[in-house]
Amino acid sequence: MDMMHSFKIRQTRFLMNSDRYRITPHSNHDRLFHVELNETLLRSFFQYFDNTNVQNLQYVPYARFILAKKLEELFGSEFKNTLRSIVTDRDTGGFTIGVQGITKQDEDYVKFGTAVSHLIGPANMDAMSGTYFARFVVKHTDNSDSYLRQAYRTMTLHTDGTFVDEPTDWLLMMKLDERNAVGGESRLLHLDDWADLEIYAQHPLASYKFTYTSPPSKNISQTTQRRTFFKVNGKPCICFIDQFVQPETIEHATYLKNLSDSVENSPATVPVSLPVGNLVMLNNTFWMHGRAAFETNPNLHRELMRQRGTFSEI
Repeated sequence: MDMMHSFKIRQTRFLMNSDRYRITPHSNHDRLFHVELNETLLRSFFQYFDNTNVQNLQYVPYARFILAKKLEELFGSEFKNTLRSIVTDRDTGGFTIGVQGITKQDEDYVKFGTAVSHLIGPANMDAMSGTYFARFVVKHTDNSDSYLRQAYRTMTLHTDGTFVDEPTDWLLMMKLDERNAVGGESRLLHLDDWADLEIYAQHPLASYKFTYTSPPSKNISQTTQRRTFFKVNGKPCICFIDQFVQPETIEHATYLKNLSDSVENSPATVPVSLPVGNLVMLNNTFWMHGRAAFETNPNLHRELMRQRGTFSEI
C-alpha cells in the first residue's frame, strides 16, 4: 500500500460526525485525528466526578477505569472502540482530544486524561512520580540530569519505557498549564514516514540487545536490555532513546548516533502544538516524539502530565 493510498484510507476510515462526538483529520499532521466531544455530555462527565479526588485515583487502580466507564456510557461503546482502533492502527496510531474550555482545574485535567487513557488500557507505574502519572514543569532554569526539563535545547526523538521491564504500548501527554512560552512544540515522527527506516531496521545491530540504564531523577535503579527494532504484526517498531542507551563498542555508538541523526533530520518529523487542556495519545511502538526548544524567557512556565501503559486485552 503506497503512502498516499494509506492516507486516503486514514482520512475516511475513522471519521465521525454524530450528536455525541466528532472525529476529524488533525490540522497539523496527516496521520493524526482530532476528537471533539458534545459539550453538554462532557460537562456531565465533570459534574459526575466533581467529588472524586485525584488521590483516590492514585490509591485505587480500579477507580481509573470507572472514569473510563463513564466516558463510554456518555459517548457510546463505539466511541471507545474507535479510539482503541485509532491507537492500534498502523496507518494512524494517534489522536488529540481536550476539555474544550469547560474546566480549567488541573485535577479535572488529570481525571479526563485518565478516563481517556483507560479506555485504551491500564497505565504503568511511573517511577519518577511514584504513581500512574507524572506531572513535570519546564521553566527558565533547570539542574536535572535529563533533557526532559531543559527548556532551551531540542529534546531528541525517542520512545518511552526504554529502561523498564514492562511493555509500553501507548503514551499520553497532556498540557496542564503554560505561560510565557514561545516554541516548545511536540516533535512527532511516524516510523512509516521515515525514509531511512529499512536501512536501520535491517542493520545487523537492529536486533542487538543494547543496555539501558535509568538516571537518578527517574527514581528507579534499573538496567534492561532492549532490541532497537522489533516487529508487531509484521511491521518494524522501535525502542530507542539516546540519553540512556549504553553502547559497548565504537560500532555500537556509530549505529546509534547515525540512527538519531537520521530521525532528527527527517523532513517527516513534524511540530505539533498542544493547547492547554488538550492531550495527545500515541502508539509508543511506531511513533517517536520529542520537543522543540523554547525561546528564552525568564518567566517561562509549562506543566505537562504524562501517562504510559499497555493495551487492554478485552
